[in-house]
Amino acid sequence: MNRFSYGSETELVQYLKARDQTAFNYLYDNYSTTLYKVILQIVPAKDEAEDILQKVFVNIWTKLEGYDPQKGRLFTWILNIARNASIDTLRSKEYQYRRRIINFPPEEISTFCKNNYTLSTDAIGLNRYVSMLKPQQRQLIELVYYKGFSQPEVARLQSTPLSTIKTRIKSALSQLRILIGEKQFTPLSV
Repeated sequence: MNRFSYGSETELVQYLKARDQTAFNYLYDNYSTTLYKVILQIVPAKDEAEDILQKVFVNIWTKLEGYDPQKGRLFTWILNIARNASIDTLRSKEYQYRRRIINFPPEEISTFCKNNYTLSTDAIGLNRYVSMLKPQQRQLIELVYYKGFSQPEVARLQSTPLSTIKTRIKSALSQLRILIGEKQFTPLSV
């Protein structure tokens, strides 16, 4: 039986602050499931939630000296660390980027764009011109101008150097100018 099974929270905190590994294992065994559920409510992706849970316990271990029992219970303090880590992850640009990329796997981008850009380009009368572009050019125009990806995001998505993506987009826009026949054709900024 674990020596903390019947001990007080104060005793557990003393052992934790003394860097007792058994106490930390007890803390993990008794709190990880609850914290994981709380994290999942904020960040619904299981893989992300597992990563956050691991970071939370690292934070607990490194910041334990900052825990003040006069300000609240240990569980409340740990719960706030988990909640804050989850919210920080949600707000991070890296998380936002990963969520966006996951929604557009490379093998499905072409199919998605083919099925979904028709409405938006038809609405502004460009569908026939965009459809005349080479497939690679059409995909870049769709991703950047109709789906809102930045050029660096497209470069990462396609595992292609940014300079190559910029050149290809410039070429596609030049081709659109020729197809439309307007010298003053000016696309929206990327």
